[in-house]
Order: sequence, then C-alpha cells, then structure tokens
Amino acid sequence: MPNRLASENSPYLLQHANNPVNWFPWGQKALEKSKKENKPIFLSIGYAACHWCHVMEHESFEDEFTAAIMNERFVNIKVDREERPDLDSIYMTATQAMTGSGGWPMSVFLTPDLQPFYAGTYFPPIRRYNMPSFKEVLLALANAWENEPEKVLESGQKITAHIQAQTNPSQYELKLTKEHLSNVTNALQDGYDWGYGGWGDAPKFPQPMLIEFLLRQSTRGDKTAKEMSKHVLHAMARGGMYDVVGGGFARYSVDNFWRTPHFEKMLYDNAQLAQVYLHAYLLTGESQFCRVCEETLDFILREMTHPEGGFYSSLDADSEGEEGKFYVWTAEELESVLGDDYDFFKIAYGITESGNWEGKTILQRALDASTLASRFGMDADTVIAKLTDCHAQLLSKRNERIRPGTDDKVLVSWNSLALIVFAEAGRYLKRDDYTKTAKSNAQFLLDNLHQDKRLLRSWRNNEAKHNAYLEDYAGFILGLLALYQTDSNPKWYGAARNLTEEMVMHFKDPEVGFFDTRDDHEALLLRPKDIQDNATPSGNALAASALLQITSYGENSEWRDIVEQMLSSNLEIILRHPMAFAQWLCAADFAIGPVKEVAVIGDPDNPKTQAITDTIWKTYHPRQVVAISDHPPSSDAAPLLQDRPLQNSQPTAYVCHNFVCNQPTNDPQKLEAQLSEIA
Repeated sequence: MPNRLASENSPYLLQHANNPVNWFPWGQKALEKSKKENKPIFLSIGYAACHWCHVMEHESFEDEFTAAIMNERFVNIKVDREERPDLDSIYMTATQAMTGSGGWPMSVFLTPDLQPFYAGTYFPPIRRYNMPSFKEVLLALANAWENEPEKVLESGQKITAHIQAQTNPSQYELKLTKEHLSNVTNALQDGYDWGYGGWGDAPKFPQPMLIEFLLRQSTRGDKTAKEMSKHVLHAMARGGMYDVVGGGFARYSVDNFWRTPHFEKMLYDNAQLAQVYLHAYLLTGESQFCRVCEETLDFILREMTHPEGGFYSSLDADSEGEEGKFYVWTAEELESVLGDDYDFFKIAYGITESGNWEGKTILQRALDASTLASRFGMDADTVIAKLTDCHAQLLSKRNERIRPGTDDKVLVSWNSLALIVFAEAGRYLKRDDYTKTAKSNAQFLLDNLHQDKRLLRSWRNNEAKHNAYLEDYAGFILGLLALYQTDSNPKWYGAARNLTEEMVMHFKDPEVGFFDTRDDHEALLLRPKDIQDNATPSGNALAASALLQITSYGENSEWRDIVEQMLSSNLEIILRHPMAFAQWLCAADFAIGPVKEVAVIGDPDNPKTQAITDTIWKTYHPRQVVAISDHPPSSDAAPLLQDRPLQNSQPTAYVCHNFVCNQPTNDPQKLEAQLSEIA
C-alpha cells in the first residue's frame, strides 16, 4: 500500500512511495506528529540518481522488519536534497560535524525541535564495513531517547550551537589584489597531478569552476594556468568519465585515471563542463575542446530537455538494476556493431577480450589522432571522421538498450547553469539551435517558475513547487544576462534587473552577504547561509557574480558595495581553501578587472553591426559585459546603452573601463585593438 510520498512530485520521493516505511514529506504534519507523540525524527535525505540511496532503500526501507522499527519508534521524513537544499545544507553541516565526513544517503536523527543528535550516511542491513547495522542504530537511538532523553537533548543542543557558529561572518577583512590570484594559481600547481590530470586522489571530481578560474588567469598571461587547464581537459576528454559515444560527463571518476565513472549524469556537471570546454576552445583554438562542448550540449538537448524548454536534472547510474550497464560494452558487441571498422577502433581504444571493468569495457582512448593517423596511413581529419562514424554506430545500437531512469524535475539553479552555456555557445559558435534553446529555456522559467514577484525552485508535471533559494535567483540572473548578450531583446535584461531587486530585498543579510532562504521562508533550525562552493556554486558566490555583472551595466552602485564587503570578509578563507571556493575566485577575478563595458548601437541585421559583434565574440573575454541595441535604445534597455549616438550614421561600438570610455568606433579592427589593450 502506498505511503504519503505517493502524492509528491519529486521522482526521488516517488521512488519510495511503496516502501513499508510510513514516510512523510517534510512539512507541518510530520513535525507536529513528532512533538505530539514525543518521538524523534529520522530524516533521510538523498536524490534520484544516487546509487547508494537505491542500495539503502532496497536493503532497509523495503524490509518489513526494519520498517516496523522505524514506524513504531520514529517519525520518518524523506527529503529530496535537490528540492530542499536548505535542509540538506543545515543537516549536512551537522553530519560533517559529528562524523567528519558527509554524503548521500544522509541519515540524521532529530529531536522534535529539529536539533540533530546523531548522523551518518549509508548504514548496511547487517554489520559490515566496520559499521553497525541500520537496525542496531535505530534500536540504540530509540532506547536512548526513551531512557536518557536529557543526554540526547544535550547532544542536540551542542551540535546546534556548533553549526550556528559556522554561519557567523568572518571578522577579518582583506583587500583583494591580482597577487592573491597568482598565489592561488601557484598553490593549485603544487597540488596538480601532471600524470593523469586533476587534483587529489580518487575519487576524482572534474572541478569545472577551478578550471574556469585558471582559464581566466591564462587571459592575464599566466602560462602555467593555461597548461594546467589544457592538460586536465584533455585527460577528461579521452573517455571513461566522458561518454565518447553519446556525449556528456558522468559525476566523477572512482579511479585516478578518469576511466571508471560513477555513472550518473547530472545537469549541473554537464552545463559547467561544456562551458569550460567552450572557453578553452576560444582561448586555444583546439578543435577537440569545441567538439566536446558541442557533443555535451547535444547530449543535453537529446536526453535531458523537456519539450517545453526546461532541462531535466539527472540520469541514473543504474539500469536494469546494474550500475553502468547502459554504457559498457563487450569486445564481441563492439565487433558486431562496427564490422570492418573494429580493428581500427580496437587499436584506438585499446580493446581487449577481458575488458577493463568487471569483464566489460568502458571506452577510453588509448591513442591520440596523430598516432592513429601515422599507424593507419591517414591524416588526422580522416581519423576523427572515422571515429565519429564509429561513435554514431555505437550510439544507434546503445539506444536499443533499456535506458537509465531520468529525474525529470526542472530546477531553476541547475537550468540557469545550462542556460548560460547554451546562450554563450549560440553566439560564439554561431549555433542558432543553441540560441533558440537558451531563449526557450529562459521563457519557460519565467512563465512557469516566476509567479507574483516570487521565484519557485522546482517544476514537474505542470506543477511548480518550493520557494526558490539564493542560488536560484542569482543563477537565473546570470543566465538572463548571458542570454541578453546573445539575443538583444531588452526583456531578458529587464527580468534580470527585477530578479536582482527581489534578491537583494528578500535575501540580504544586514551584516554581510546573503542568506540562502527568503525572509518569509518557513522557520527552520537556523537560517542557512552557505558560502562554500561544492559541485555547484554557492548561492553567495553566484550572488556576488551576478551583482558584479549587472552593476557593470550601470545599475545601482550600492549593489557593488555589497560585493566588495562580501569579498573582503571571505577573502581569508577563500585564499586558504581555494578548491572549496572556486566560484568565489572567478568573482574575485571579475571584481579586480579591468572590466570591459561594451555597448553596440546599430541595426542587428545590418552586416556592419554583425561585423562588430563578430569581433566581440571572436575570443573569450571573461571580464566583459556587452549590450547591443538598435538605434535609439528603448527606455527599458540597459543603462550602458543610454545616450549613445551613432557615429557617422553607422553602427557604432563603445568600449569603457574603469570609468573611462574609448573613442567610439565603426571599425571592427579598431574595436579589436580596444578590446585587446585592456585585457
């Protein structure tokens, strides 16, 4: 018989709707039941693509005996972390404080007043991995609550005081300089793996925000930053964690070689990685980077896009009950599909009969194009074309398999990351389909998730739910500004400006920075304020980036003051732990400048206007904002465009920086020189 989760909208919650556990969604009914019956809360947090969440569900939550203990002794609440990052942030901090680590599934036990007193992640059904069984944990905590409630409450109060203290702002303020950023690059070089690429030991995560920071440093002339970026991007593009057949990246590599992925595919990873591959292509001209970007975006279009324009959240790691089954091959399968091309493909990918993972093969390139060209007497372009044809044949065959599950909810913050890269790729690569996708996505979010001057976070099956968080507001502002630079319709800029006003009004912390929740959000254990970047940028780092960009268009200068205070207050911890604050580093790079403020006045369909914009988008300028308008600009256009007459009655470009404007020009070559001289 279905439990209360059957009426929810989240695919993750619906996965648990037929458990014998008497699950509640987070809400007043569950919290009131805990207080009324004086029972502790078991809070289980996970997400749809989480492999070990599936394992714990099968082992424990589907077990009648375990469920009976849970139902009798606890009020059980299941939360989708992607819908409720506020709860995830609060109780992940508690879990890390109590155990020294964290992850999902997250298993937290709370008092009826929501104070955490015990926490962990995955618990096995019987004793193994030097861990107690989940049933033992349940019974021990239930007995402690009933027999020694004072000790439990005292523990909860101590943990709560600890996590509340972590939200207090730093008392130190430092002045940001270019030298700080150079020192970070040197520190990243010291920890870089020049053998296999990346930072740290397995499991290896792709770190797109860190790569973006290094690419930005490379535009300041830092050759080491450029080489690190290229090296890790090439290492990941060989395959394994990157899906060479269908495009897109898995979440991370379980080994040091980027070969064996944790097979789920997340929208936020693919959006951020597509963007850094795009930027690397623009800065280096290496066609492989462009190919990976386009293949990744094409994967999102093909497999993660709702017909109305939203982007889905993730694809599961498992299919038919097996992790990775959809993505791996046997040598026999490869030979059957590729026929006469198999010998070539076998050499390119180092295929063996025994495989490289559990008797199967995860495709990872063994030889590069130039080596293959020499070996087979081809030129490099022919090698690439032949491999592309092989990949297409394998994709067609793979599409006959049973697909992994799709978490088809649409989240504003993750969609915003994808919106940014589709908008950028549309203009830089002249891909009208990408621009169309970006416009469709932005309109979808505005139509379905912005209601009555209020942004909501999640949409599925024509239903929008949950208050939006800081990361949703700030991310969407950045997405709209990216689109505005691609498509000059002033409605995108107007929407970004309105969202900025809402964000500052409802999320601002009077001391410094922003809270993660709106001022009218439900009361929780505390009002969360997370500044650390994780797999996605933190809300505060995104807010800093958004305010820096929109004030560069000439908006409220007080918004810039907010960012200056945020960077000053957080600089010490950013510099001490750069890998945990990579989006902050990108914001700091923009704040240091110089920022190019470019206004283009002229009919967008005029070839002379197009020649000017082609010059602007010839390469990647990370510290730049662009506004384009016909003459005269509309009253709701960005302030940067106002009072800009045409020169010589021709399309005209204005370039300003540091409160100084260059001579306006109609000449693309002069414009290119102006852009370059202040890089």
